[in-house]
Amino acid sequence: MADKSPVSLDGKRVIVTGGARGLGAAFAEAIAKAGARVIIADILEDAGQKTADRLTGAGHDVGFCALDLNIRASIQDCADKAVGQLGGLDGLVNNGAIATGIGGKTMEEIEVEVWDQVMNVNARGTWLMSRACLPSLRKSVNGKIVNLASDTALWGAPLLLHYVASKGAVIAMTRSMARELGDDGIAVNAMAPGLVLVEATEYVPEERKQHYIQGRAMQRAQTPDDVVGAALFLLSDAADFVTGQVLPVNGGFILN
Repeated sequence: MADKSPVSLDGKRVIVTGGARGLGAAFAEAIAKAGARVIIADILEDAGQKTADRLTGAGHDVGFCALDLNIRASIQDCADKAVGQLGGLDGLVNNGAIATGIGGKTMEEIEVEVWDQVMNVNARGTWLMSRACLPSLRKSVNGKIVNLASDTALWGAPLLLHYVASKGAVIAMTRSMARELGDDGIAVNAMAPGLVLVEATEYVPEERKQHYIQGRAMQRAQTPDDVVGAALFLLSDAADFVTGQVLPVNGGFILN
């Protein structure tokens, strides 16, 4: 990742859920390099604190708070602590989700308990975290919410129904939230990345990885650096009048 950001977020205060590692850590790093103060919120406390410490050691203003998106009290507590540390809030990146090790089962094989957990974290957690942050975002000038969806919900990926359903819900929620929060000056958008090479996707079979690469207009693997620029734009002042949109970031696997 380049040391100089192409987008300025100077003075912004941003929470990144699921920011301990992988794509979330890449978001946190890029946002910090763009000049924002960042709180990483994650259930992985050791990894999250380590990422925050690494970025702080590099000269950025990054903190950490523990977050379990499956527990309502944890969500409110983390939001309150993060806003307190930042002194306000200008942006929220809802990146936290269950994605690891849940694929490869047909709709008949998915356990109900796993379905409920995926939906609770990925969909309900996105809603509750956004709700917990709303009072602070309303006090910001042109607050931003960026929800992480997935292009699996745009092409109907098989053998991943619970995850696809949860990300489809995030897309629908984004549009409804944008309508509700427009009068507050809060822009709400979603990003729909393709299969990104991070820890959470290491379990994905090689056949599925090749399906993505060969189906893209740009036929190569996708890395976190391919995704972070879109997040920076959606958090920036340049996107003040962009809301309710879903931005596929996948090298042309999905062509709208």
